[in-house]
Amino acid sequence: MLSSCRSHSVSQHPILVPSLSTFRVFNRPASSSPFLATRNGRTFDSNLKLPKYKWKVSCFRQEDFSPVTSKPESVEHLLPEESSKPEVDNSTYTKRDWKSILQEAADVVIRAIGSRWTVPWTAETIVQVMLLWVVSFWFIGSWVIPFTAHIAGFNKESLTFRGQALFSLVTDVTEGLAGVAILHRCLSRFCPLPSDWFRFSLRGSWLLDVTLGCLMFPLVNRLSQFNLSLLPILPSTPVSLSSVEQSIAARDPVAMSLYAIVVSVCAPIWEEIVFRGFLLPSLTRYMPVWCAILVSSVAFALAHFNVQRLLPLIFLGVVMGVIFARSRSLIPPMLLHSLWNGFVFLDLMK
Repeated sequence: MLSSCRSHSVSQHPILVPSLSTFRVFNRPASSSPFLATRNGRTFDSNLKLPKYKWKVSCFRQEDFSPVTSKPESVEHLLPEESSKPEVDNSTYTKRDWKSILQEAADVVIRAIGSRWTVPWTAETIVQVMLLWVVSFWFIGSWVIPFTAHIAGFNKESLTFRGQALFSLVTDVTEGLAGVAILHRCLSRFCPLPSDWFRFSLRGSWLLDVTLGCLMFPLVNRLSQFNLSLLPILPSTPVSLSSVEQSIAARDPVAMSLYAIVVSVCAPIWEEIVFRGFLLPSLTRYMPVWCAILVSSVAFALAHFNVQRLLPLIFLGVVMGVIFARSRSLIPPMLLHSLWNGFVFLDLMK
């Protein structure tokens, strides 16, 4: 039918024979060619069955084609490349993103806390100083001062409120001086110390840190109540008022002033020198700064010998340790410690 149609068209219109370069020559032997194409294009082999769209592509677009019928293409091959690819599980990337975010947050916190100190001594010196400080604290408070008062003809139980307040002040000052003497004796062979050891500097932007620490006092108080609910005082334990509480109940202004000096001036100075000034930086030789802050805070809480206030003291020690690590000065933690003791003292006066 194709031959008849073309013959009818030839009779009515002249044939424009294209140049030889218009046709493509197939690389096949003449003897095995499935068709013979004459110059006038009238004779075709009837055995050739080419798809119609293949003929159009060859004539008008001048593209190569193969007489061999190609295999039907699969659906996946016709679809876009993106749709044929399997979906990627995003859970792995999500986990990696969370890990990277947490790692970046930890790096920010570590940089905010500060770097390690240069520690010239070993763990032997650390243990030696802390043991000597604990023994001297107990020995002076339990034996030296009471024995000295006894020799002087005073009995602690028979003292007035002002006498007991003065007794506490002398005891606290003596214990603090003994602690400083121990530090000087044990660390003298390492002198001169690096410049960031035992610094008392007002430089730096630590006032904001101290203010934020003061805003945490209600949380420390909540932790104290929670600690008491976990470890309540045993019913068999006799409840007795301390000398401070007795002086507050008596409303003796001199005694209250002496106790205020003890809790708000003396205790913060000596305790911060030992725990933040010496123990915390010394631990950074063997552990990161954040870990040294936590360990020194636990030691600070245990040194008060009060299990009912263990959790709030640990938390308070962490806050003061962070402030000290950021400022590298003992004045900010001493100030925060003094404000906390003053807060407790004022709370007892209610």
